[in-house]
Amino acid sequence: MSEGKPQDPWKWPEAHWRKLVNQVRAGRSYRPNGWRAGARCAVALSFDSDHETNELRDGGKSIGRMSWGQYGNRVGVPRILKLLDRHGAKATFYVPAVTALLHQDEQRRVIAEGHEIGIHGWIHELNSVLPYEAERELMLRSADTLEKITGRRPVGLRTPSWDFSPNTLRIEKELALAYDSSLMADEDCYELILEGEPTGIVELPVEWVRDDAVYFMMHRFSSLRPYTPPADVLDIFRRELDAAWEDGGIFQLTCHPHIIGQRSRIWILDELIRHAKAKGGVWFATHAEVVEWARTHAG
Repeated sequence: MSEGKPQDPWKWPEAHWRKLVNQVRAGRSYRPNGWRAGARCAVALSFDSDHETNELRDGGKSIGRMSWGQYGNRVGVPRILKLLDRHGAKATFYVPAVTALLHQDEQRRVIAEGHEIGIHGWIHELNSVLPYEAERELMLRSADTLEKITGRRPVGLRTPSWDFSPNTLRIEKELALAYDSSLMADEDCYELILEGEPTGIVELPVEWVRDDAVYFMMHRFSSLRPYTPPADVLDIFRRELDAAWEDGGIFQLTCHPHIIGQRSRIWILDELIRHAKAKGGVWFATHAEVVEWARTHAG
C-alpha cells in the first residue's frame, strides 16, 4: 500500500489484511494429557505489580495516583503473599523494572517465597508505540534489572497492558524467552507463530474476563468507575475455574496488588483458592511451571 493517508479497511487488498492477520498467530496446541501428580486442573495465578508505573508511564505526575501505586507495595503484595503462603499456593508476579528498582526488597521476598517474577516492561510502556530498537533495548534492560535484583533471570514476559507490537515476538525470540503471557487465542498453552514460522515460544493465554482491573479500575478525572460488585466478580472467576476443572485445562487469573489487595476484595482470592482446593485435583503453579509441563507433556 502507498504511503500517505491510510485506506479505509474495506478497500484493503487481500494481501494486506492477510499480512496483518498473519504477523503473530497461534500454532501447535500444548494441551497435556494430564497435570503434575495426576491433577485434573492447573491453576496459574498472576499479579501485575505495576505500582507507581501506572501513573509514570504516560508522563503523569499525580502524587495521589502514585500513592495508590505505593499501596500495592506497602499493603497489597504483603497481603497477597501472606494469603498464598497460608494456602501453600505458588504464583507469578510480573514486574516493571522501575517498580523493581523502587521496591527491591519486595522482589527479593517474592523470589525467596518460591514465586516467579516475569518481565513487564521498563516503566509499563506501550510496546505498540515504540520502534523496534527502543522496544528491544527496554526489554533487555528490564530482564537485566530483574536478574540483578533477584538473582534469577526471568524466562517469561507479559507485555504492559497486553499491548503487543509487530516486533514483540521477534524480540522475545532474540532474548530466548521460554514463554509469553499477553495474548488470547486459546485457553490452553500454544506455540507462537511469527510470520508463518514456529518460534518455540509458548503462549500461556490471558483474557480480560479473568482480570480484576476491568471490574474495579478507577480514575477520578474520567468516566472510569468500578461497576461490578465483588461478589459478582467472584462468581465470574469461580465459573471460569469450574469450567477449566471440568475441561481438564488451565485456570489463569490476572490480578493487580493495588486492586485485589484491598480489604473488601482480597477475600475473592481467598474464596477462589478455597473453592479450588475443595474441588481437589488442582495444581497451583507458576506460569513458567505450567508452560514447561504443557510443553513436555503435550498429547
